[in-house]
Amino acid sequence: MGIKRMTTKEVGQKVINKEDLFILDVRNEDAFQDWKIEGHHFSYLNVPYFDLLEGVEEILSDLPDDKEILVVCAKEGSSIMVAEMLAEKGKDVSYLQGGMKAWSEHLEPVKVGDTTNGGELYQFVRLGKGCLSYMVLSHGEAAIVDATRMTDIFVDFAKEKNVKITHIFDTHLHADHISGGRKMAELTGATYWLPPRDAEEVTFAYAKLEDGNTVKIGETTINISAIYSPGHTIGSTSLIIEEKYLLSGDILFIDSIGRPDLAGKAEDWVGDLRESLYKRYKKLAEDLLVLPAHFMKIDEINADGTIAGRLGTLFGMNHGLNIDDELEFRKLVTENLPPQPNAYQEIRETNMGKRMPDEEKQREMEIGPNRCAIRS
Repeated sequence: MGIKRMTTKEVGQKVINKEDLFILDVRNEDAFQDWKIEGHHFSYLNVPYFDLLEGVEEILSDLPDDKEILVVCAKEGSSIMVAEMLAEKGKDVSYLQGGMKAWSEHLEPVKVGDTTNGGELYQFVRLGKGCLSYMVLSHGEAAIVDATRMTDIFVDFAKEKNVKITHIFDTHLHADHISGGRKMAELTGATYWLPPRDAEEVTFAYAKLEDGNTVKIGETTINISAIYSPGHTIGSTSLIIEEKYLLSGDILFIDSIGRPDLAGKAEDWVGDLRESLYKRYKKLAEDLLVLPAHFMKIDEINADGTIAGRLGTLFGMNHGLNIDDELEFRKLVTENLPPQPNAYQEIRETNMGKRMPDEEKQREMEIGPNRCAIRS
């Protein structure tokens, strides 16, 4: 019985469709505990590859006969070898093409909805990293928000849709992943927008994304309006598209709120965070569809594959938006922080243009789960 190859696209569909999958992860235990492929109906067995070098007999009874089995490792090689050993024992198994490295880079485009006069809005879900990017299309033009470094995915999608990328936005200076905004602007000739208060140390030219900016996309003049909303960073800026969609960056998530400490300024920025969420956002229309730049867990994925929620709904159910006492809020925000993202200082400096790591180094810097939110 031969082994099969499963692509990240196929795994992504299983996550979104809430299908069953049994994952045999052969990475070391610490790597598995820190970060794994998550699914609503996924089961797991973690046995390090080195424990299986002399054979897989001892784990055969731990593997199901009624579920698909996927063997996963860091880069692919070890999972192929383990899958081959299991196949020799009569097991029907697949291995993950490209391993966790490929899973970290997979983007799943999902349509969020329409804009006026035939425009469209897409969310690009990075399932393995929790990052969310966006593309607004209108009559031959496109704008991209919070792009990841895998720029070819956005460029190819724009070609498929027959649109020209004219504007690229970063809602803030990212610290958990490397932005593809500047690189894509260089590739396409698009205008690259960045909040100036986050850009004081950048080494390149950019357009200033400031409170009150309005940018028009395409002949149908889709309006993208900027709202200064500091707290995650000092420059964090949200975007409202056609008074219908609120792209909240890393200020507000579906099930949490943004952490204020990734520049070492938690005590300084916690007040800004509260001001943005409890005053600026409170003045906005409750029927705005909140589209964040990250998600924390797969439970936030809607039935249609999007990660989104109405602002009014979030004010009712998101714990971070319902703390009346300011001291309690400050305590929650400063004492419930997850570990810092992997290599976050180096990532910030790369996004400033101060570092130019090669592609393999960039992959290493980004490895691990999303850690942009406070713990609920």
